[in-house]
Amino acid sequence: MIEGAALPRWDLSGFFPPVADDSFADAMEHLGEAVAGLAALFDERRIGDHSTAEPAPSNAAPFDEVMQSYLELRTRLYLMEAYLECLTAADSRDDIAQARLSELQPILANASVLQTRLTAWVGSLDVDALSQASGLAREHGFFLMQSQLRARHLMSPDQESLAADLVLTGSTAWERMRATLTSQLLVPIEIEEEVRQLPMSAIRNLAESPDRSLRRRAYESELATWHQVRVPLAAAMNGIKGEVHSLARRRGWSSPLEATLLEHAIDRRILEAMMDAVEASFDDFRVYLRAKARRMGLETLTWYDLYAPIADTTAEWSYPRAADFIREHFRRFSPLLEGTAQRAFDEGWIDAEPRPGKVGGAFCMWMGGEDSRILTNFLPTHQAMSTLAHELGHAYHNRARAARTIVQRRTPATLTETASIFCQTLIDEAAYQDADDRERLAILEAFLQSACAIVVDIAGRFYFEQKVFERRRQRDLSPDELCDEMRHAQGRSYGDGLDPATYHPYMWAVKPHYYSGTASFYNYPYTFGLLFGLGLYSIFRDRPDRFVSEYEDLLSRTGMANAADLARGFGLDLHAPAFWRASLDMVRERIKRFETLARRAD
Repeated sequence: MIEGAALPRWDLSGFFPPVADDSFADAMEHLGEAVAGLAALFDERRIGDHSTAEPAPSNAAPFDEVMQSYLELRTRLYLMEAYLECLTAADSRDDIAQARLSELQPILANASVLQTRLTAWVGSLDVDALSQASGLAREHGFFLMQSQLRARHLMSPDQESLAADLVLTGSTAWERMRATLTSQLLVPIEIEEEVRQLPMSAIRNLAESPDRSLRRRAYESELATWHQVRVPLAAAMNGIKGEVHSLARRRGWSSPLEATLLEHAIDRRILEAMMDAVEASFDDFRVYLRAKARRMGLETLTWYDLYAPIADTTAEWSYPRAADFIREHFRRFSPLLEGTAQRAFDEGWIDAEPRPGKVGGAFCMWMGGEDSRILTNFLPTHQAMSTLAHELGHAYHNRARAARTIVQRRTPATLTETASIFCQTLIDEAAYQDADDRERLAILEAFLQSACAIVVDIAGRFYFEQKVFERRRQRDLSPDELCDEMRHAQGRSYGDGLDPATYHPYMWAVKPHYYSGTASFYNYPYTFGLLFGLGLYSIFRDRPDRFVSEYEDLLSRTGMANAADLARGFGLDLHAPAFWRASLDMVRERIKRFETLARRAD
């Protein structure tokens, strides 16, 4: 049992010196020197030089030397960036940490050029012969295979180097401008007969208020404020999408979407099978939305009702109670999962305290070896406990991959949620079984809210991004055209489950992922992650024998095989719509439960 009422803060000591110390500056300087040293080795070995001859199979030493040096450097770079990201997330007002993070960016940019050179070099190798000669090559076979595929889509070394430089003043600069502009937005809103100026994040949080009038005012004020900054945001959107289009074309991709499939370790057939099943589920989600409307005494939900609370509950999940509950149910699943939770609670892995300067939301950061650090903003609710279980799932995934190299553990976005969704479902189902009807309704509502966002809303965002890329090939899109495309996309996904007059036309301004030159189509991997995690949970529920060992082996290899091959080990065919429909059947089951409980509550 965790004693005391105070929520924990994580312990970041032991990873690096404090950022204000000279020794940290020395560590960063040494890191920059290490990047330069690896660049010199690449020059000496002519890594990425198109005239490089393929090494003889019996001569694996050059590959082993280069690869080992690269792995060591990438690990050092990752850990320093992770440390600084944790510091600035825990306190965004830490100017020294923010400055150090900024100083690290050019070092990371130089390292990214080396990564491109390594990819080009691997593309010139006889990987089969090399794997026979080098154990290190055999252990990194998936990385080599993926690198060869990427190498086919590289420009010349000079062009790739120029692109890396120009991105800093192109999409990266646009992204930074958008982040700065939106973080400083103040939105006027009347609350308790007083007009207040609130940050945009606080305005959006009012979507969860039980006061419908306040939710409506927040929604209207939000749209009005986005309208005021629509011109610079549209310029950023057009600049970034134009850059992505140009680079994809020059690298020989048929489209920006096609380029993301390799990064996410799936193929187009898998994406199409998933999206077909998703579209077939829209009517089911509309059943949920109509049931929620009836529960709230409304004919139709509006956009500002999507996250409104509907279930009164007296259940309080204090941090100690949540910790004990999670440990108990993780213990029933596997020793590795139980041990992960135990270490997290006992060894200062978790920063749970909400406080000024701390970023919102939650995340889990791998910190090397078996260690992780988890940031959350804990409140005494089931939803907060569920979120904590989700993040502990990421830590569990990290421990399963502890023996892997930095390259072997590089998991595509489609698979990063595999353990977290599973662990969250495990805890939600256990809490549901112990709850009364009111608490069960709240648990189901939290799940369905999230599932609706990840399946229905993300489908709309996917449709929108497809259309924007298609039209951006010809010209810039105006703010009004971006709004029209967003409304149309939301109409395809939400349909009459929401009042069309209240669709959110500025969702393109809200979501930061649209403004990344390196994260196009960030959206569909989240849908994949939810449905893949639910699908695996359904297998565990139906036939638990031998599941744990096979599952933990899968988690250990998420950076070492594509999604289809990993799923095949469980007898799953990701190319078949049947798998995705089965995962969505778990959502349909919860919609039916929700309808029943909502009527009973009425």
